[in-house]
Amino acid sequence: MRILVTGGAGFIGSSLVRRLLTVHPHAQVVTLDALTYAGHLENLEGVLDDPRHDFVHGDICDAAMVREAMSGVDLVFNLAAESHVDRSIESDQPFVRTNVLGTATLLAAAVNVGVGRFVQVSTDEVYGELPWWDPDREADTADIVGQKRDALEGSEPHAAASLRFTEEMPLAPRSPYAATKAAADHLVHSYHVTHGLDTVITRSSNNYGPRQYPEKLIPVMIRKALAGDSLPIYGDGLNVRDWIHVEDHCRGLVAAAQRGEPGEAYNFGGGSERTNLRVVREILHALEAPESLISFVQDRAGHDRRYAIDFSHAQAKLGWSPVVVFERGLAETIGWYRSNQEWIEAVTRP
Repeated sequence: MRILVTGGAGFIGSSLVRRLLTVHPHAQVVTLDALTYAGHLENLEGVLDDPRHDFVHGDICDAAMVREAMSGVDLVFNLAAESHVDRSIESDQPFVRTNVLGTATLLAAAVNVGVGRFVQVSTDEVYGELPWWDPDREADTADIVGQKRDALEGSEPHAAASLRFTEEMPLAPRSPYAATKAAADHLVHSYHVTHGLDTVITRSSNNYGPRQYPEKLIPVMIRKALAGDSLPIYGDGLNVRDWIHVEDHCRGLVAAAQRGEPGEAYNFGGGSERTNLRVVREILHALEAPESLISFVQDRAGHDRRYAIDFSHAQAKLGWSPVVVFERGLAETIGWYRSNQEWIEAVTRP
């Protein structure tokens, strides 16, 4: 079997490459990556020299190169994407190019060369946002935000708590990043319906773990806390996210590729809803740093209040469920960043 992983030098992609080499000992894994700011060969340390692994430096919008890289491939995982919401607000054109045009280029090549299965790795952000509720129920959170809690949407917290994204929900993206990922999902489904391409779409909640580029919440806060710097939190800090460890996500991707039904979508979540404020506090507590380092800054434009994943479909059809408890996963992630300062310097070097 020959497997192509686009975006394989990124955070999730490099974790997937490692898992594929483990669970498919006789497979040849090809990593295709443009090595932009979030893709680094350092993420593939230990597998670059594996005879079962090939690395191709290239852009997924380059049709000729993509067709060549995809030649003889049985399975494609598309993880190549611009993924940071803040960057999409500043400039959406790179997101349109990579996430939409790049996906279209890959799909056309997959049909042209006869790829067996195409797995599109998407995000829960395509669903929009859910009514807010407080999964933490911490009295001291209310002390910090005063009466803001009473004014938040979702006056019936128990009803809001039961609402989670399911695969049947319509796509309703609210950021440029999410809109481009939703467009890519629609393209993938259209190729299944129109061209008969065997496709599977996966959508996960917020990932965390080793090798995440230091612009996302958890690695940013770990680095700042280690340095004793101020930890900036958007708005009131009560935006809720469901956190999934990258290894759990990659197990889900492999399960979807192996057992997913053609044309289906599968949600992967960690069952770990938390406010951003709670996550930051847990990081500070683990590092024995004071909460006085927390600062509240102007909220991000269009900042969705809550995401939460219903992964019962993946559980029933794929036999998948998350196994990494957030507290343990966060502690291990903090330990990894503390022990890998050279990696941080390498990937953030101008």
